[in-house]
Amino acid sequence: MKIIRAKDYKDMSRKAANIVSAQIIMKPNCVLGLATGSTPIGTYAQLVEWYNKGDLDFSEVTTVNLDEYKGLSRDNEQSYYYFMKENLFSKVNINPERTFLPDGMETDSDKACSDYNRLIANLGEVDLQVLGIGHNGHIGFNEPGTSFEAETHCVDLTESTMKANQRFFESIDDVPRQAYTMGIKTIMQAKKILLLASGEDKAQIIKEAFFGPITPQVQASVLQLHNDVTIVADEAALSLI
Repeated sequence: MKIIRAKDYKDMSRKAANIVSAQIIMKPNCVLGLATGSTPIGTYAQLVEWYNKGDLDFSEVTTVNLDEYKGLSRDNEQSYYYFMKENLFSKVNINPERTFLPDGMETDSDKACSDYNRLIANLGEVDLQVLGIGHNGHIGFNEPGTSFEAETHCVDLTESTMKANQRFFESIDDVPRQAYTMGIKTIMQAKKILLLASGEDKAQIIKEAFFGPITPQVQASVLQLHNDVTIVADEAALSLI
């Protein structure tokens, strides 16, 4: 495990974007695993900036996202596809047919999950998986207690996760109560993992996840077992280690 200390959020974003861009340059037809949420926004913005300067080419890149809300269509402003389109896909020359997320509009959960597992398997290994980390250690929507053996599955979102996402909706009643997410087993099969963390509020969970015991109660702790993990975090997030 490699830990890269950044000065602040902007520096974290730039350092993380360096790693992603290196992957694209080294392997133009790579498969990138992408994450949503506030943490990677700066990283995506930096990648867009370098693309606009002519430094990056996304034309052969394939992406698979960690998760999608069940019941939200791609054109819903709160869907994760919409998030990716607004922050990255519409701003670079990536082929939309190479951008994949779980099908939030598939009502049959078993089918949605098996379809996504099959898609990822057909693509081969994910070359680089980008992750954030929740305050309770969740990665993707894998909440505490989820089996490390889980592949893509449908999850009932916890109250804490719903409250954390409430800021994106008009009220908590509008927050979807279920989501499709890659499981830990799927995430761990990526060749390389890049985890981003920013802010003092992430310091405690960073300490627990990477300097504490490996336990399903802290889902990110399983990353200690992966042979190629890089954590890029700012000084505030690393303040307890």
